[in-house]
Amino acid sequence: MSLLATKSPLYATLKSLGLIFFFLATGLFLDSRYFVSVTENAQDYANGVMFVVFTIVFYKVNKRNREQMITAVLIAIIGEYLFSIVMGMYAYRLGNVPHYVPPGHALVYMAVLYFSKAASIIKHKAKIEGFFTVFIIIYATVFLILKNDVFGFVMTAATLLILRKKPRERLFYLTMYIVVAYLEIVGTHYLCWEWPATAWEVFDFLPSHNPPSGISFFYFLLDLGTLWLYKQRHRLAWARMKNIRKIRENLALAKN
Repeated sequence: MSLLATKSPLYATLKSLGLIFFFLATGLFLDSRYFVSVTENAQDYANGVMFVVFTIVFYKVNKRNREQMITAVLIAIIGEYLFSIVMGMYAYRLGNVPHYVPPGHALVYMAVLYFSKAASIIKHKAKIEGFFTVFIIIYATVFLILKNDVFGFVMTAATLLILRKKPRERLFYLTMYIVVAYLEIVGTHYLCWEWPATAWEVFDFLPSHNPPSGISFFYFLLDLGTLWLYKQRHRLAWARMKNIRKIRENLALAKN
């Protein structure tokens, strides 16, 4: 059964978010403080597993999504070295950028994309968006109150304010926020990477938790960059799709 065509929201969720949650928990374990006690080559195992899973997913998705996966990897490489190595926004366990990280970004992107495009999810889009929004507000507020996570709360507020005027992309980015929150909690718990006590360890007026709650704000740069580059390479196809979308919207308004 196709994930996008299934009528079961549960099936669509398990096949997309469920699988990525499972893979993140098990894959990051291979680079964790627990597995390091077993072997010094822990990160090599994590890199190897990522290569295998990325290859399998790459050949299972369509041509358009393959191109987006490659673009996501390239943008992630630039972003990771810029934010981690150059700017010191966070630090990985070995002080490097693990090879599994950039393709990991692409897999997260694909999982969220497929979830947000599934017909059964779109059917309940408004309810899911409402639930996710409430969850995110509670999550960021708890981090603010209990962990003094001002940095994460500010980024969360900025994210929600931006999404108020982005109804078409809202479900995708709300879902991305939740997946990234899970990813960050798992990764920092395993000590795969660590965030400083303040934003960039520079802005003392922005205390941060490890991890900050709203760090998905920076993942949006990856998502926007991936989509922008795809649009630039396929301008005619993208313009055609936008025209078809406008025609459908006009027809829907005419019926109402």
